[in-house]
Amino acid sequence: MSKEILNVVDAVSNEKGVDKDVIFNAIEIALATATRKKYSKDVDVRVAIDRVTGDYTTYRRWIVLSDDDPEFSSTDSQILHAYATKQHEEIEIGDSIEEEIESVPFGRIAAHTAKQVIVQKVREAERLRIVESFQDKVGELIMGIVKRVEHHGVLIDLGNNTEGFIEKDDLIPREGVRNGDRMRAFLKEVRAEAKGPQLFLSRTHPDFLINLFSLEVPEVGQDLIEILAAARDPGVRAKIAVKSNDPRLDPVGACVGMRGSRVQSVSNELAGERIDIILWDENPAQFVINAMSPATVLSIVMDEESKSMDIAVEEEKLSQAIGRGGQNVKLASQLTGWDLNVMTEGQVDEKSEAETQTVSDNFVKYLELKPEVALILAQEGFSSVDEIAYAPPKDMTEIEAFTEEIVEEIRNKARDYLLKQAINPEALNMDAEPSKALLEMEGMTNDLAFELACRGIITIDDLADQSVDELMPINNMTEEIAGSLIMTARAPLFEGKNKK
Repeated sequence: MSKEILNVVDAVSNEKGVDKDVIFNAIEIALATATRKKYSKDVDVRVAIDRVTGDYTTYRRWIVLSDDDPEFSSTDSQILHAYATKQHEEIEIGDSIEEEIESVPFGRIAAHTAKQVIVQKVREAERLRIVESFQDKVGELIMGIVKRVEHHGVLIDLGNNTEGFIEKDDLIPREGVRNGDRMRAFLKEVRAEAKGPQLFLSRTHPDFLINLFSLEVPEVGQDLIEILAAARDPGVRAKIAVKSNDPRLDPVGACVGMRGSRVQSVSNELAGERIDIILWDENPAQFVINAMSPATVLSIVMDEESKSMDIAVEEEKLSQAIGRGGQNVKLASQLTGWDLNVMTEGQVDEKSEAETQTVSDNFVKYLELKPEVALILAQEGFSSVDEIAYAPPKDMTEIEAFTEEIVEEIRNKARDYLLKQAINPEALNMDAEPSKALLEMEGMTNDLAFELACRGIITIDDLADQSVDELMPINNMTEEIAGSLIMTARAPLFEGKNKK
């Protein structure tokens, strides 16, 4: 029996490439299972095989529980502490008592059970090996052969009895894939699951595009060129942002290659995906201008608070700047990380004038300023009462139309208003009710609408007249929420102007 066990361990270990200790453990479990059939399924059995001789010993075990443990259910595998101490005085709760019993022979039944356990253990060991082998390769390119095309994805043979899976959403749309095709993909994720695929690949991930350029452009591997970002509409169009670490090297030209050879090679791998190579710039506005290529940008208005930009282009070039289905502006937005609003120069001017007028009207309403004074403040870039109250005096005295006396008066009014807002909650009209349109506005909650009404903001137009700072005294309000609400309220205004 001992020799037979050693032969089984050697044969399976050599055939499957699994550590011998895994096989020994499987046989121990199988022998323990066969032993329990002689007693009761609740009996706890342990088998220990000598790794050198193959001899094995069988033990029956009882776990020691406290005398009042509610988990005590069977004397087959459990023993109370009071009884255990009669045989073993120093035994403690949680320890085990073992008693050697007769071992079952490693016969046909035990061998059959061992085979099942061994197969399972071998599978577990192989899956663990795959996880350990590929865990450090996440984010790299993987090459394999298409093994099977399924409705929900493609199974890839990666060699060494290892498979990867590309889910349907990670396949390039309309790309022809057939069994036996060689395919390159990006290792997106490794999951240590008991069943099913473990290695998940992607051909649509932006990093797949970056890795392909790293293969085709040696300067990237030498850190002479960096690919800082990528955005894709898989199979149709993509943009990558590149930067040179050597002032003598043109990063765009290096990625394009001689007669477009390098970029064409990447495009072929991506089923003909058109690729725009964009020069990265540390100036966000210039980076956006580059990213909007091939469209020509006339002007940009940045809003760092909401991280958005209004981009003006020539009216006849508007459709080109937006792209088919908004593709160009969408990819530029993803590449730069800014929310981009493309419009004609006239629309930008109208929007700017509308926002300036809204800010001016707020200054008239809340600070009781003359309209011409309020308009000058808005045109000089002051957008909230807080900015007026706490801006350095010289920022306002430099305005040609203002004297020191006017500046002081304006600042005092702003501070008085903020103080009133902070210490006079009784001034709120608790009986006010919001309009139906305000209640139903996108992003609005019932509680928030009524709190706005208490502060005199009854309609959507009232909300459109507010600034972010004016909404901040509201409980649980954030700048992001306030900005979103105000822009939603102002949307009909801009739509109406555009139609005109």
